[in-house]
Amino acid sequence: MNRRTFLRASALTGAASLAGCTGLFESQSVREPPLADFRPNAVYLPTHAEGMEMAGMGTAGDYQFGLMYSYPHRFWNMNERATQKTSITAEDTVHLMATVWDPDTGVVLPETGLSVELDGEEEVIYPMLSQQMGFHYGDNMGLSGDGTYTATVSVGGLNIERTGAFAEKFADPASADIEFEFSQSKLEAIPYRLLEDEAGNRGALEPMQMEMLPTATAPAKDALPGEFIGEATSGDALFYATLLSGGDVPAGIDAERYLVLSARTPYNHMVLPAMGLSGSLANSGETVTDLQFTRTLDPDLNYHYGTAIDADVSWDELGVTVDIVPQIARHEGYETAFIDMEPTTIQRSS
Repeated sequence: MNRRTFLRASALTGAASLAGCTGLFESQSVREPPLADFRPNAVYLPTHAEGMEMAGMGTAGDYQFGLMYSYPHRFWNMNERATQKTSITAEDTVHLMATVWDPDTGVVLPETGLSVELDGEEEVIYPMLSQQMGFHYGDNMGLSGDGTYTATVSVGGLNIERTGAFAEKFADPASADIEFEFSQSKLEAIPYRLLEDEAGNRGALEPMQMEMLPTATAPAKDALPGEFIGEATSGDALFYATLLSGGDVPAGIDAERYLVLSARTPYNHMVLPAMGLSGSLANSGETVTDLQFTRTLDPDLNYHYGTAIDADVSWDELGVTVDIVPQIARHEGYETAFIDMEPTTIQRSS
């Protein structure tokens, strides 16, 4: 495989909620500053923003892979409804990140069972969420110094429901070898910026823009097919509900009506995967049916939670219960959100 040239993230912009706040970047080897004195139980601005290097890309089967790295940093794993902090250690050289997507649509694929073998040693790599990248896989890793490395990125196939043009895709495992060159000088040249007084404020960093690397952004409200029902929040997550009928129901769904919950982060509208959702439909305050939502991937709806409903059910309110909060690791700024997720309701738009 030909060696690939590193592609630097060209823009580290300010916070989505703080237009015009740019600050100065530094190129330096850095350990992270202390966490903000106050962290709300919601999405907040982290202590710093950083760029990343694109190590390379590969294609195998139905999948496109991207491999990136940046400075090592802390993150939080999920254990049901509790977080566990992973701190930087002296052995950590980089934070290695991988993304996998559908090359035809650019839809990022969560829940692929992705793993990385680095120069013959299999490495743990976690599904996680960051403000600048959205959903991806990553972990801090130690490298043996400057040189050429080969990473084998593998997926086991999606074990969630797939509809539309995705119905016959992503079932099989695949792997791609990505060769890259690492040097400490390139790592230390990655832009890094302290947010200083903004850290801990409600808001989010804007997503990183990199050519040929998609982000796991949920569809905009006006891009969702079907009848838009309404929206609600829980644990700072945002839920959009839409109802598809007749010819709008995706191929693979055996129903006349299909109810969709599109869960996303505030500010950047990144998809929120790996939840367990249930709910109910009510009419004039009386429950008419209970619901169980299925994790599903569709080229138009992206990653979502869907359920079939009977055509003759009349209802004006959708109740949503988060039985399992997103079971993905979180970068700083997300670790206090999407945990205390109370039941919520969505009133059907008239």
